[in-house]
Formats: sequence, C-alpha cells, structure tokens
Amino acid sequence: MVVGVLALQGDIREHLLMLKDLKTKTVEVRLKEDLKEIDGLIIPGGESTTIGKLLKKYSLLKKIREMDKDGLPIYGTCAGMVLLAGKTSGFNQISLEIMDITVKRNAFGRQRESFEADIDIKTLKNPFHAIFIRAPVIEKAGKNVVVLAKFNKNIIMAKEGNLLVTSFHPELSGDLRVHKIFLSMIKEYQNKKHLRKEKAG
Repeated sequence: MVVGVLALQGDIREHLLMLKDLKTKTVEVRLKEDLKEIDGLIIPGGESTTIGKLLKKYSLLKKIREMDKDGLPIYGTCAGMVLLAGKTSGFNQISLEIMDITVKRNAFGRQRESFEADIDIKTLKNPFHAIFIRAPVIEKAGKNVVVLAKFNKNIIMAKEGNLLVTSFHPELSGDLRVHKIFLSMIKEYQNKKHLRKEKAG
C-alpha cells in the first residue's frame, strides 16, 4: 500500500509522520507523475485558495478527478474538505468539486478562534480529541453522504463512497484512528481492484 500526500502547501509533514507510525509507504505528490503508483491520496489542511491554484498550475485537477471516478480513496482534512466539496457557500475558488457536499469556510472563525474538543465518531468506541483551526463545516450533504461526526449540530466528518473528509486535523492529535479508517478504505479499494483483475483475466 502506498499513500500519496498532496505536497503543494499545508501540513504535509504531519500526515507523513502519522502514516509512518502506521508503517505505511508514502509519496509526496507535487506532479502528475507522482500519482501513478498510489493507492490513496490525502489532501492536507492549509490555504485552500493557494492549493487550488497550485492544483491547476501543475495540471493535477483533471488527473485527480479521473482517479476519483476510478474509485481511488481520497481524504481531505480542513482545506482538503473545501477542495473536495461540490460547492463552497459564499466563495468561488478553484477546487476538485467531486463530493456531494456544500461547505462553509472558516465556519468557527479565524485563526484566533481555533479550539480543541472531544467528539464522537461513528465506528469509534471512545471520543476523539479533535483540533479545529479555521475549520470549515458541511452545510448540506447529498443523499449518499454518510455523516460520521457532528459538533454543535454542524457536520464535521463525512464519507461518500471513496471520499472521506474532516473539518478537524487528526494529524495533529497523535491519535491514529481516523487515519486507520482511511487505510481501511484503501484496503477495500485494493480488494475490488484485485477482483476486477481476476474477472478480466
């Protein structure tokens, strides 16, 4: 298993360290060529406007959209959630627009309103200590979107098929459980690919 971490801007190193702790091979994705051998992709937190412009500059938008259609698991944290969202309320920017959600940027305020909270995540037995930094929230979720966590009635974690998003930053928490959820999605994707190859063969 090889997980790519989009390395254009944002908290790239933290995700790489989490994956290292999970004994998972990683690739820093900056160019289209870096996407060739990956089994999953993480889009980290950072500045969504900047990352969107760089995705376009390096011709990554079309390729990632194609890989999404093929079922590649993609996980977006904070800015990554914004970049995956089909719509961003009150703001237009370059993004992938592949998940059936409408996101509000900086929903909890600016940098100084950053905070931490224990949240309940479906499938996890114990609360997860979440770190919110200029965090977005999901205002609307499509019928195929599974809500995994809320905070103050706001959707902060969701899954749609091969796509996973969180408003918060699990890579800063020291808790590996959210990344483990994503790795389980990748294993499922690999199994499906293997079955397809067997049927084709």
